[in-house]
Amino acid sequence: MAKTNPVTLPDYQVERIGAQIGADETIVSARPHALSDAIFNYCPGCTHGIVNRLVAECIDELGIEGTTVGIAPVGCSVMAYDFFNCDMIEAAHGRAPAVATGVKRVHPENVVFAYQGDGDLASIGTAETVHAATRGEKITVIFINNAIYGMTGGQMAPTSLPNQVTQTSPYGRDVNSAGYPVRISELLSTLDGVAYVERVTCDSTAHIRAAKKAIKKAFQTQIDGLGYSMVEVVATCPTNWGMTPQAAFQWLRDNMLPYYPLGVYKDVVADGYANAAEAALERAKDCPIAQQNKED
Repeated sequence: MAKTNPVTLPDYQVERIGAQIGADETIVSARPHALSDAIFNYCPGCTHGIVNRLVAECIDELGIEGTTVGIAPVGCSVMAYDFFNCDMIEAAHGRAPAVATGVKRVHPENVVFAYQGDGDLASIGTAETVHAATRGEKITVIFINNAIYGMTGGQMAPTSLPNQVTQTSPYGRDVNSAGYPVRISELLSTLDGVAYVERVTCDSTAHIRAAKKAIKKAFQTQIDGLGYSMVEVVATCPTNWGMTPQAAFQWLRDNMLPYYPLGVYKDVVADGYANAAEAALERAKDCPIAQQNKED
């Protein structure tokens, strides 16, 4: 009789594919149900694929695939509607937070997330991003920051680092003419409608696990109705950086992480508040007009 090896899949995966597991097999990984079997169109070494899987795993584990609506951006992840099995909507460039706002307000029972890159979110979509956050829209945003415009050929992005060489900054980003990079997590963490913001990366197994934990917490923040949530993923773009995937990860560690430090930038629950609204009220405690209609 063949020896039965332990199955290391999560329970929800065992229930889904258990009949396919042989008595002499040990299955350690399986495609999340929320992730379709479509072939990714991302470049080799790009971390979009990792993050797509993490989002799908979180959707599976939270059991929300049937009520989740994702908003696909314009950029390298423009075809995200092919990669997730939940309902997906394609948004115009930069408008994902506006579309997500509309969906969430019409269907507040749904879990709504926007998946955006830095050109989409931090450039053409800056206004939509800031105002959705400050309104405290109960949506979740997954923000991929690879410091460059990936899909359109490697132009300088709002997040490109000082002195970083791109197609439109061949001598390096000159902060005297182009200004400084936008630190999105730091920016959004100052807004009262925001409940949770964390910056993560996917350059190692430990960091991938931490990234998944952050994404799951961001979804849970929305499910609990606490306010706006965002996870920023510091990512690589080997193709447009002109590097191997291994060299790109090292460049990320040497240059991007010092400029974009990892960590939690806002967590109102950890700060002792029930939600973003309660934290905002406390922050404005010395403003009489802001305290009007305060619930006892």
